[in-house]
Amino acid sequence: MVRIEQDILAKNNAYAADNRKYFAEHGIFAVNLVSSPGSGKTTLLVQSIKMLADKAKVAVVEGDQQTSHDADRIRATGAPAIQVNTGKGCHLDAHMVGRALERLNLPDDSLLMIENVGNLVCPAAFDLGEAHKVVILSVTEGVDKPLKYPDMFRAADLMLLNKVDLLPYLTFDVATCVDYARRVNPRLQVMQVSATSGQGMEEWLNWLMAGLNKAKTARLQNVEWLKQRIAELEMRLAGQG
Repeated sequence: MVRIEQDILAKNNAYAADNRKYFAEHGIFAVNLVSSPGSGKTTLLVQSIKMLADKAKVAVVEGDQQTSHDADRIRATGAPAIQVNTGKGCHLDAHMVGRALERLNLPDDSLLMIENVGNLVCPAAFDLGEAHKVVILSVTEGVDKPLKYPDMFRAADLMLLNKVDLLPYLTFDVATCVDYARRVNPRLQVMQVSATSGQGMEEWLNWLMAGLNKAKTARLQNVEWLKQRIAELEMRLAGQG
């Protein structure tokens, strides 16, 4: 069993490395959105796309076990989306994402949002080549989710505490939840957001744009480096001639 798991993850990591190379070459900032079902992930994604309409080129890889309902909601915003149905599978893998990229044919300097299958276990182990995993936890869930599913919160760089507009009607303790999350992952960044009220959305979008700008800058620097290398080689060849 251990050997089989190692083989599966090694194969996935090879595909993830290919995806990561593709993202770097094209200045694409890819984020992997993970959560349990019902966290409000798709609603948050739809609102984010609408608010980024005049700021960034956004595309989505949508993972679900069945149906294309979420991808249809994404496409209604005008953003391109590829639906990946995993059947009995509980997560996206890097090969699935790579095949979706072939169909998306993203322009350089795009923001790619990967909405993973609703699950706080399996997606934690699978690198998709993304820059960051973003775990979404809604205030309608238990404050102890980070302790129950530590691998996911340990793998994430950012936690979005979602549906905070509902806090006045709940007994959810934000401070306790954040404390639990940071016991698992001390470096975890936390933002409180609501797609309904707009709370925290600007901070979230600024985080996305900062990542996108960093990816674009890295691509341009790489292009400039390649140009310089080509010029140097041409000069050497000219000298030899």
